[in-house]
Amino acid sequence: MSRPHDAYASASKIAPRDPREFEATILTRAAGQLQRIRDNWTNETNAALYEALVYNRRIWTVFASSAAESEHPLPREIKQNIANLAVFIFKRTSEIEAAREPQPQLLDSLIMINREIAAGLYSRA
Repeated sequence: MSRPHDAYASASKIAPRDPREFEATILTRAAGQLQRIRDNWTNETNAALYEALVYNRRIWTVFASSAAESEHPLPREIKQNIANLAVFIFKRTSEIEAAREPQPQLLDSLIMINREIAAGLYSRA
């Protein structure tokens, strides 16, 4: 399930109609994928690792693109924070992908960001 459309379609079958809760579900799913990879780390995890990284990057691309729209109702400061988080996620993802031997602890910040943002979205839903 590496295509964002597939991810959203799949999650929409189980996610409530509230957009915030839906986004939280997607972030929780991505964090779960990354956590499972981290917990079961071996030198053979490359395919699953890269699939999970692509999935997470696509989610954050959608968030960043949406927040960049001038008619998006979020306050400017929050939209800037989303953009800053997305840039960090993109940089960390590139760092992991470029590493000759990526280390599992590099996933920690991606997992934590997704979980923290999801928790905030769930509490607002």
